[in-house]
Amino acid sequence: MSEELRELFNEVVKDHEKKPRNFHRIETANRKSLGHNRTCGDMLVVYMQLEGEVVKDISFLGEGCSISKSSASMMTEALKGKTRQEAEAIFDKFHQMVIGKLDAETLPDQLGKLGKAFGNVHKFHARVPCASLPWHTMRAALEGEEMTSTEHVGPALPQPAASE
Repeated sequence: MSEELRELFNEVVKDHEKKPRNFHRIETANRKSLGHNRTCGDMLVVYMQLEGEVVKDISFLGEGCSISKSSASMMTEALKGKTRQEAEAIFDKFHQMVIGKLDAETLPDQLGKLGKAFGNVHKFHARVPCASLPWHTMRAALEGEEMTSTEHVGPALPQPAASE
């Protein structure tokens, strides 16, 4: 396993995969969305109790790789008690980071342990949709959308030159 791949599967990610936080259904959820990553088969449901503009409670259930499961676990911890506006801002920063447009190393305070855990995901194009799935599903739940996918998510791959 390469050093970069080892970094991707750091202790925080492993811990959240083995002992996911908020891994249950919220019976009183007033928002719910199903997310699916058709590329690798990850599927999860995000449950949310939105009171006014505040995410009072958030959880998830589903099956997926260690990256998607740990991302969902850490997301629920990061967003519980946040306002809709704060949740959107964290989503935007996380998304920019995993597609390689926000450097977690130069801006470490912006995402805290999320940045440390997922700051290298953009180097592994196939893993970007995995890390993003919970976040796009949460955003869909905020918007009242029942379903989303991440097959369109990822960093822009270099395009071949016109002469190739």
